[in-house]
Amino acid sequence: MVRTTAVVASILFAPAATGFLNPSGSTHARSGAIVSKLSEISNAEDDSIPVVPTAGVPEQQMLMQATEEEEECRIPTQKGKAMSESIPFLKCPTVLLESGLAGNVGFDPLGFSTNNEQLLEYREAEIKHARLAMLAAVGWPISELGDRNIAEYFNAPSVLDDGDRVPSILNGGLEKIDPRFWGFCLGMSAAIDMYGVSKSRRGAADYFPGNLGFDPLNMFPPDKEGRENMKLAEMKHGRLAMLGVVGYVFEEYFTKMAVVEDTPILFQPITETVEEVIESVEGVIMGSFLL
Repeated sequence: MVRTTAVVASILFAPAATGFLNPSGSTHARSGAIVSKLSEISNAEDDSIPVVPTAGVPEQQMLMQATEEEEECRIPTQKGKAMSESIPFLKCPTVLLESGLAGNVGFDPLGFSTNNEQLLEYREAEIKHARLAMLAAVGWPISELGDRNIAEYFNAPSVLDDGDRVPSILNGGLEKIDPRFWGFCLGMSAAIDMYGVSKSRRGAADYFPGNLGFDPLNMFPPDKEGRENMKLAEMKHGRLAMLGVVGYVFEEYFTKMAVVEDTPILFQPITETVEEVIESVEGVIMGSFLL
């Protein structure tokens, strides 16, 4: 399984076709039935949300809608800000100005997204690559640390090269992988992709880009602010992982060393790192005395 995860990392650098259909809408849009006006607070000590009664709308429903609207305002977002948060001296693109997607910081200097449907399609692709990159960022170094031992245990050849680097487009070695494994990966990816397509076609009320209903540990918060913050955390970690895996590829290509050997401080016990630092300092000191 460790070897499998490492090989999946190399797929990140092959052309990827998302093939997602454009969802009909986004669940991040504000509800059209919000309270039209809030009365002024007459009692300074009363923290409740004032609601103006509206004909045909129960007061309790209006109170819940007003609470949701107030809660949404606390969520960090680019929405409604004329200038880009990522590039402050540029104006935010129109399609991002009205988008409440998690991770929206108004960054689209080349204008790839021209409408909301296209934006959602790009988000589908981004979330898939982000999740794959997070798995690869962990699986890549784990494979380099344990693949030879696992291969020896199962009496199978290791897929690492002479420098203990995992197979990738730049490292080479992809021909060592059994074609049946590639078939399994493609079949599994297609199945997951089609499941997402079916959900977007049905227009489920709880659907948003990347929501496949997979939460076996029930970690998705029940409140809206918590859900949006978790989406934001996933996007930040995913984007960082995509950059990190690209860094793995070029680091190993130029240094001809495995990342676990090139940066051992990140992949070995802290005690070993401290011992190596002490030995290095002692060597420098002794060398200065000998001179």
